[in-house]
Amino acid sequence: VKPEQENDSGYQPLDGSLDHQKGVLQALGAVQVLSGMLILALGVFLGCLQYLSHLFRHFFFFIFYTGYPLWGAVFFVSSGSLTITAGRKPTRMLMQNSFGMNIASAAIALAGAAFLSVHLALSDQALKGCSSSQSPDLCIYLGSSSNGLVSLMLLLTLLELGVTISVSTMWCQSNFCGLRE
Repeated sequence: VKPEQENDSGYQPLDGSLDHQKGVLQALGAVQVLSGMLILALGVFLGCLQYLSHLFRHFFFFIFYTGYPLWGAVFFVSSGSLTITAGRKPTRMLMQNSFGMNIASAAIALAGAAFLSVHLALSDQALKGCSSSQSPDLCIYLGSSSNGLVSLMLLLTLLELGVTISVSTMWCQSNFCGLRE
C-alpha cells in the first residue's frame, strides 16, 4: 500500500511526514489541555481567595467576575482534545472542527490576555491605596496573591495563544489553505 492510500481523509501533509505531524499535533493538543486545566485551577484558587475577605473584591478580583477562568479553560480543553483526536485519526470533519476550534481559542486567548492585563493594571492601582485601608496587611496579602495568580494565568494564556496559532498554522499549511483537490 502506498503511503498516500493509508490515510483515507483526503488530507496529506506537504512534506510527507505524517507520523511526525501526528506526534506534534498530539503533543500540542496535550499542552492545550494542560494549560486549560491549569487556568481553571488558578481560577478556583482565585475564587477561594476572593471569599477570604469581603473588603477588597471590587479591586483584586476583576478577572473572576469576567468568568474568563471558566470559559477560557473550557475552550482551551475542547480545542486541545479536538487537536489530539484529529492528530490520531485525521478525518476531514475532525480536522475542520479542530481548525475552527483553534481559531476560536486564539480569539479567546487574545480576549483573556486583555482581561488579565486590565486586571493587573486595576490591581496595581488598588495596591497603592492599601496603606489607607482598615487592615493594610490583609490588603497587601490579597493584592499580591491575586496578582501572582493572575500573572500565572496570563503566562498560560499567552502559551495557549502561541500553541493555538501554531496548530492553526500547521493545519492551514498542510491541509486547508493550499489550493489542492
